[in-house]
Amino acid sequence: MRKWYRLAAAFGILGLLISCTNASGTVVPTATNAPITANESANAAPVGGNNAVGRLTPKDRLATRSAAETQNAPTAQAPASVPAGQQATSAAPVSEQQMGLVSDKIKHIVIIMQENRSFDEYFGTYPGALGIPMQNDVPTVCVPDPKTGTCVKPYHNPNDINAGGPHAAASAATDINGGQMNGFIKAFRGAQKACKAPDTPGCAAGQTPDVMGWHDAREIPNYWTYAESFVLQDHMFEPNSSWSLPSHLFMVSAWSAQCSVPGDPMSCVNALDGPKTALSPLNTTKNDYAWTDLTYLLHKNNISWAYYLSNGSEPDCEDDAMLCQLKPQKSNVPGIWNPLPAFDTVKQDNQLSNIQTVDNFLTAAKTGTIPQVVWIVPDNTVSDHPPASIHAGQAYVTSLINAVMQGPDWNTTAIFLAWDDWGGFYDNVVPPVVDQNGYGLRVPGLVISPYARKGYIDNQTLSFDAYLKLIEDVFLNGQRIDPKTDGRPDPRPDVRENMPQLGNLLSDFDFTQPPRPPMILPTDPPPGPASIPGS
Repeated sequence: MRKWYRLAAAFGILGLLISCTNASGTVVPTATNAPITANESANAAPVGGNNAVGRLTPKDRLATRSAAETQNAPTAQAPASVPAGQQATSAAPVSEQQMGLVSDKIKHIVIIMQENRSFDEYFGTYPGALGIPMQNDVPTVCVPDPKTGTCVKPYHNPNDINAGGPHAAASAATDINGGQMNGFIKAFRGAQKACKAPDTPGCAAGQTPDVMGWHDAREIPNYWTYAESFVLQDHMFEPNSSWSLPSHLFMVSAWSAQCSVPGDPMSCVNALDGPKTALSPLNTTKNDYAWTDLTYLLHKNNISWAYYLSNGSEPDCEDDAMLCQLKPQKSNVPGIWNPLPAFDTVKQDNQLSNIQTVDNFLTAAKTGTIPQVVWIVPDNTVSDHPPASIHAGQAYVTSLINAVMQGPDWNTTAIFLAWDDWGGFYDNVVPPVVDQNGYGLRVPGLVISPYARKGYIDNQTLSFDAYLKLIEDVFLNGQRIDPKTDGRPDPRPDVRENMPQLGNLLSDFDFTQPPRPPMILPTDPPPGPASIPGS
């Protein structure tokens, strides 16, 4: 019935197909193999106005590759973190008149959250973006492999199945390595030694690490087409420096915590790696999330919402091991990607029925009944999460976007596509530090809408907190998940939506332009061109 379900079935047997690719060349590590830092230029544009401001067409970007390579050249030393004062500031506040224009144009915000890819893995060679540091199309950075004693440069990986690496808080610290951004293979090697059993699905034992590999339009042509036609965000950071469960908690509530007393928000304390109990190293199915999430404000203000997911299997390990047996994922069961059933607010507001299977989203898109706020998460086979097929993941995402474009709600919808964490894959940009939780490593981010600026690269500092901020600005008159004002106190360390480093997603739109027509893409597209000739 649904095209992407049939395609996912075709890629059903993935667990034992981890591929390996040797890096193209090795060099001795030197002090010059250092990362670039997240020193963004303010690239915000007015909510209404010429969408060519800050815009580079594909032709322009090709012409400026050498300039970008010069800008991305490594420095002798890199800071362990980027001071807040060095970050691009948020876009100027939106006036009431401008907000009225926005509210008239955006009536549906759809967030599609895929899994476990870094920005450099998917867009590190995208022309004009802040990607892999290169000179003359050759990477100037490398990452040491403690097993072989070599230093591996980023390389093109043509394989549809990838291994990735571990991606908990400890893994993030290893990967970032005090700002050197060179611990990715070390983290992989450590996880490889901890393999639970040789026959564990996805076990990478004996395989060459592929965390330094990158893809381009040859493997993910639709993602690159969306970037060329709409908006690519090259400074989108995971909100937390950790893995999938806390990332999804931040996505819906701007916090990850552990609560000692069920139903008592004031008993919650910070939990970067997710909640744990005395009986379980990680509690995902019987937890009680007592702090406030966004749905509390949405329900309070009569804003419709839905959280759609595919019944199937959770791709991320419930103890954050890199490799594990897959666990079932159901719409009525709280889990790694489906945390809302465990939030007290959702249960108390009788909103559990808003958590549904994704076929209901396809129906809503077709009938013009998309809720005002939507989150969509996949199951394992279409998640992009290693060892799932990236071809199958792209087909699933394309089907979702096509469904919106072909329905009556397209002209009033903004789609945001991102990946929940970096999955252990290489990225060269040092994450900004905003508090004890993050930001985490950089992930791909795309904005797709009839009012999205065409071919635009947004280099504001962003995280998933920006999604909450936009929803609150568009639908809630700027209310925040703020213990001081939302009527439901909890001890969260800060109001993430108000962080001064956080950019404004409204800069990605031009609401004065006529709505752009749908751009329906094939779910099985031919490969695109190489981003680097001869790679």
